Amino acid sequence: MHDIVTKARLRAELLEGRAALEPGERSAAARSLRDALLSAPEVEMAGTVAAYVSVGSEPDTRGLLFALWKRGAYVLLPRLLPDGDLDWASYEGPDSLAPGPRGLLEPTEPPRGPGAVGSADVVLVPALAVDRTGMRLGRGGGSYDRVLSRVGPAILTVGLVYDAELVPSLPAEPHDQRVRAVVTPSGGLTRFG
Repeated sequence: MHDIVTKARLRAELLEGRAALEPGERSAAARSLRDALLSAPEVEMAGTVAAYVSVGSEPDTRGLLFALWKRGAYVLLPRLLPDGDLDWASYEGPDSLAPGPRGLLEPTEPPRGPGAVGSADVVLVPALAVDRTGMRLGRGGGSYDRVLSRVGPAILTVGLVYDAELVPSLPAEPHDQRVRAVVTPSGGLTRFG
């Protein structure tokens, strides 16, 4: 119970911190994250990248998605299923997105199934925070814990966060899945153990 309360308090604090960021800070962060990811060897060589469309105060991924797509990578984006799991469909440019549940933008291409993420060479995941061991704090729905459990051990999984959201440690529960790397605007890509 203690971890659940702690996580809820942490989520509220992190969302407050994000809301306080100036628009200029956000757009500079988005460019830094995009550039760091595009120059990572695993991303440069990736045939398929599973990513997501940022919402609200999350680090903006739209420029990154467009750059990956223009480069010729096959970009998979999630579609939220009623049970909270994620299905995947291909990104075919900004015009291939439409409003989905919970204020999300989702791909309009045919769904490929929840297992499609298993074919990705790199998986980019949203996070409110990531710690120095790769433990990530999401929004609490468990969607990305399910996604990460479907990804092979050699696949680069990366959490995208602002600088202050890479923290020394986070509370963890048995179902929580770690990411293998994090990218921050100032620190670029950091791989874990």
